[in-house]
Amino acid sequence: MANPPHGGILKDLIARDAPRRAELAAEAEKLPAIVLNERQLCDLELILNGGFSPLEGFMNQKDYEGVVANNRLSDGNLFSMPICLDVHKNIIDEVSAKPGARIALRDFRDDRNLAIITVEDIYQPDKHREAELVFGADDLAHPAVKYLHETAGDYQIGGKLDAIDRLMHYDYVALRYTPAELRLHFDKLGWSRVVAFQTRNPMHRAHRELTVRAARDRQANVLIHPVVGLTKPGDIDHFTRVRVYQALLPRYPNGMAVLGLLGLAMRMGGPREALWHAIIRKNHGATHFIIGRDHAGPGKNSQGKDFYGPYDAQDLVEKYRDELGIEVVPFQQMTYLPDSDIYMPVDQVPAGTKTLDISGTELRRRLRTGAHIPEWFSYPEVVRVLRESHPPRNKQGFTVFLTGYTNSGKDAIARALNVTLNQQGGRSVSLLLGENVRHELSQELGFSKEDRNRNVARIGFVASELTRAGAAVIAAPIAPYVESRKAAQEVVEKHGSFYLVHVATPLEYCEKTDRRGIYAKARAGEIKGFTGVDAPYEAPSNARLTVDISKTSVRTAVHQIILLLEAEGLLDQL
Repeated sequence: MANPPHGGILKDLIARDAPRRAELAAEAEKLPAIVLNERQLCDLELILNGGFSPLEGFMNQKDYEGVVANNRLSDGNLFSMPICLDVHKNIIDEVSAKPGARIALRDFRDDRNLAIITVEDIYQPDKHREAELVFGADDLAHPAVKYLHETAGDYQIGGKLDAIDRLMHYDYVALRYTPAELRLHFDKLGWSRVVAFQTRNPMHRAHRELTVRAARDRQANVLIHPVVGLTKPGDIDHFTRVRVYQALLPRYPNGMAVLGLLGLAMRMGGPREALWHAIIRKNHGATHFIIGRDHAGPGKNSQGKDFYGPYDAQDLVEKYRDELGIEVVPFQQMTYLPDSDIYMPVDQVPAGTKTLDISGTELRRRLRTGAHIPEWFSYPEVVRVLRESHPPRNKQGFTVFLTGYTNSGKDAIARALNVTLNQQGGRSVSLLLGENVRHELSQELGFSKEDRNRNVARIGFVASELTRAGAAVIAAPIAPYVESRKAAQEVVEKHGSFYLVHVATPLEYCEKTDRRGIYAKARAGEIKGFTGVDAPYEAPSNARLTVDISKTSVRTAVHQIILLLEAEGLLDQL
């Protein structure tokens, strides 16, 4: 029989409210609504399906303060992470929130009402205290603390929920088990002992060996239970990871493992997070939970030190083991012994034995460069999935962003670079000239600073999407302001490399060689807000390359850009 849920009863609000859901849906249409963001939706889903049992709603002030101070809800139940409906003051005013009010909770993605909250209280949390007690430091280098101070609302609404509908997912639907469904699945399989494995990264052969060893030692089965909600910024996308897990699953002994997805919004809260994860896995029917070294750690703090000790998470969960009713399985560092072709825990390897390992940094380098990844490290089917999502540098998208005065030569360089890259082949090439973008995307914009920044933001967005698709993007707006160029770089670098090229042709030369007479019209007052005449140009201080058409040719400038891209490994050899 599966482990009983935390608090004794699985609080599956969707099942509980099934007879009333049509009535509640009709009521919600007449109520004011709060539109939930992505993290709030992840929390809502796990409240509604019982993953956060014994919670039946977003925490009121008593529950919140008890959890922050000592890992306890006001009824005494163990719970380690605040689960709160945070809002800004204007939202409270818009929905007329007050104790006793009923407010619909709506999905921002499809505008569906998912639940109704009956307001118990509205309170202002002490964010600094929460950061210190829950996350260990009031340090913006911690992603959860940064979210707390820079994204979360200043007020929180506490209250129980009535469920209207499930969140609508369109990916991997068959793998998204609710706690009740997963418990039923274990019961059908006859599993009574289940080792849950938490992961937000791809799995390789060492992870398979670790989980198999943990299961065999405890005569149990394995639940591979990866997080597919919000994880650490910069993590590999969940689509790639799930394909990896699916590829790995047949490598387990027949009938040993099952894969289920968890739509959790991680906080990267180290020990507190580990305790929270254990509660969640208990609610899903697990009897054992693997906790790794620096479990859910966010990395380095602002002083360059780890936020948490390597075994703090294991120690905290072990402290509550009897109350939790779930056994901690310490994550063992596994290493490969090539002479015997086996994996073994590092602390069990005899002295002098040859071992092999590949670090995460080295794996990323091999994926980036196309270098060999041996089968002793990862299975070929897993590597194939990772290579599809992480092509080598010469197949990755990138953006070359040229900035400079009108008639500086940036358009000529952009056109010539476009021809050169198309001649070389290997990837699609997109050209975003300033005038073309103005005509096609930004006709309604003027030339104020705000409108210029908005125009560059649009260029940055288009460039980022094309870069993500593997294209070479050449953008050539004037982009006179540092802030807009920086914003464009940040959005592109989410998906590929960004190269800022300053076409630093002097204003006097640009004006002297202007055959279209645009500068003359600007000097005469016929054109307003003209960069270099009556509007400023903030020269870049961080350009990867600077060229000056008054001193060099377009051909030479293009060759310099090509050499830069080749040195970065982005181009096949000409």
